[in-house]
Amino acid sequence: MIISKGLHKKALLWAGLMVVLLQTQNRVVAQTATNPVIFADVPDMAMIRVGNTYYMSSTTMHLSPGLPIMKSNDLINWKMVGYAYDTLTTADAMSLTNGKSTYGRGSWASSLRYLNGLYYVTTFAQTSGRTHIYTTKDIEKGPWKAVSFKPSYHDHSLFFDDDGRTYLIYGAGKLRLVELNTDASGVKPGTTEQVIIENASTPSGTGGGLPAEGSQLFKVKGKYYLFNISWPRGGMRTVIIHRADKITGPWEGRVALQDLGVAQGGLIDTPDGRWFAYLFRDFGGVGRIPYLVPVEWKDGWPVLGVNGKVPETLDLPASKGLIPGIVNSDEFTRKKGDPALPLVWQWNHNPDNALWSVSERKGFLRLKTGRTDTSFVMARNTLTQRTIGPECTGSTLLDASNMKDGDFAGLSLLQKNYGLVGVKVENGSRSIVMVSASSGKPVEIQRVPLSQKMVYLKAECDFNDRKDTAHFFYSLDGKAWSPIGEPLKMPYTIPHFMGYRFGLFNYATLQTGGFADFDYFRITNTISGQ
Repeated sequence: MIISKGLHKKALLWAGLMVVLLQTQNRVVAQTATNPVIFADVPDMAMIRVGNTYYMSSTTMHLSPGLPIMKSNDLINWKMVGYAYDTLTTADAMSLTNGKSTYGRGSWASSLRYLNGLYYVTTFAQTSGRTHIYTTKDIEKGPWKAVSFKPSYHDHSLFFDDDGRTYLIYGAGKLRLVELNTDASGVKPGTTEQVIIENASTPSGTGGGLPAEGSQLFKVKGKYYLFNISWPRGGMRTVIIHRADKITGPWEGRVALQDLGVAQGGLIDTPDGRWFAYLFRDFGGVGRIPYLVPVEWKDGWPVLGVNGKVPETLDLPASKGLIPGIVNSDEFTRKKGDPALPLVWQWNHNPDNALWSVSERKGFLRLKTGRTDTSFVMARNTLTQRTIGPECTGSTLLDASNMKDGDFAGLSLLQKNYGLVGVKVENGSRSIVMVSASSGKPVEIQRVPLSQKMVYLKAECDFNDRKDTAHFFYSLDGKAWSPIGEPLKMPYTIPHFMGYRFGLFNYATLQTGGFADFDYFRITNTISGQ
C-alpha cells in the first residue's frame, strides 16, 4: 500500500492533534477530585470558610494533643495546623494511671465557628463530664483560651444568631436548645432548656436503631437548617435535615441523603457560590473517612448528591495525597526552633513528658520506662499516627541497646484488636516477636532470636475493598525483609471508636530505667507485599 506525501502529512497532523487532545483530557482528569476526599480517620467533621480559606475540626477522643484543626484552600487538600488543647483533663483515665483508661471516650464531636475576629471550637466529654469551649484570634498559631462547664452537652452545635444571642442545640432523638452567655462561656443564668424536636429520627422511620444525633445548625437566607444523622434498624446511616423560620421551631424534616452510609456533617459554600455537604462514612479498619457531596438548592431545601447518590468524582482540584498534610514521615532530626513533635503525631492518652525525648540523642526518638505495665494498651507514651487508605506502610529502625529485662519496644497497629512487632528482652537475651490481639487478647505468634542491637521493623496495611489486613516484617540490614507472625485482621471496634493507628512504643514489665531509641518513622501510601 502506497501513501502519498500529502496524506502522510495529514496523518501525522491528525496523530499530533490526538496526542494533544489526549494530554488535555488527562490534565482534566488529573484535576478532578475523587471521593473519599480523605482516606483516613477524620470523623465528626465541622467546617467553616473564612474568606478563601477553609478550616475543619474533628474528633480524636483519647489522644493528646486533641481537637485537631486542619486547613485547606480547595476543600480537598488538607493539612494539620494545630490542636485546640494539649490535654483535655489530667484525670487518671485520660493519663492511663491507676489502671484507668478512656478508650473510645475523651473528646467527641466538635463544633467550629468564627465570629467578629474570634474562632470558637467546642467539644464535650464523658471523661470530664463537661462541655469544653476553646477560643483564639489565630486559628493556625493560637494560643487557645479554654473554658468548660457542666453538663456534657451531647453532639452539640454552637450557634451565634443574628440577634446576638448564642445557643447550643444538642441531644439524640429528642433535640434540645439551651442559651449560652453571649461569649459562649457558660449557660446563660436563668435560661431553661427546651425541646425543639421531639423525635428527630421520624423522617427516616421510627423503627429503632440509632436516634438522630450529630447536630449541626446553619442559617441560610433567613431560614434555619439543622443537619443530623440517624441509622434506622436494618437500614443505613442517613442524613436528615430539618428547617424552620425560628430557632425554636416549628421544624419540618426530611431525609436528605441515604447512600453508601455517607452521613453526619453539614454545609459549606465556596467563594464562587457553590455548595457542598461534608459528611463521613464508616469504612472498617481505616476508620471513618470524609466525603463531599454537591448541594443544589430547590424550593428552599438543600438537595444533596447527584440524583440522590454520592458521586465518585467532584468538580474540585485533585488530591495531592495525604502525605505530608495528614500523616508524614519523621527522621527525628530537629533544628533550632522546630517543634519537638510535628502535628501529625499524637500520644495514646496524655503522655508523661519526662519519659520521652528527641534531644537526648540527636536524630532519635527516645522512649524511656518509668513504671511497669501489664499490657500494651495500658502503657503510656505510645506515639501514634493515622493509617491511610487504600494501603500504607509504616516502618522504623529500633536500637534496643539500652532495653532492660522485661522491656518490650517496637512498632504497633493500635486498636482493640492490635498487632505488634518489636523486641522483647528476657534473661538478658533479645528476641523479635510478633503479638496479635485479634482474638481480643494478646497472643505471641512468633519469636525470632536477635543477636544484634539494631533491627528494622515494618507493618503493611491493606484497606482495599475493606480487606482490612496487615502484615508485619523485620529486617537485619534494611534490605532483605522477612515476614513474622500472622496476618492481622483489623476490625473497627466501638470500645476504641477509632481507625487503626501506627504507633512507636516501649514499656517495662519487670523494672524501670531502660529506654528504646527509634531512628525514624517512615510512612508511604504503598505496600510491597514482601
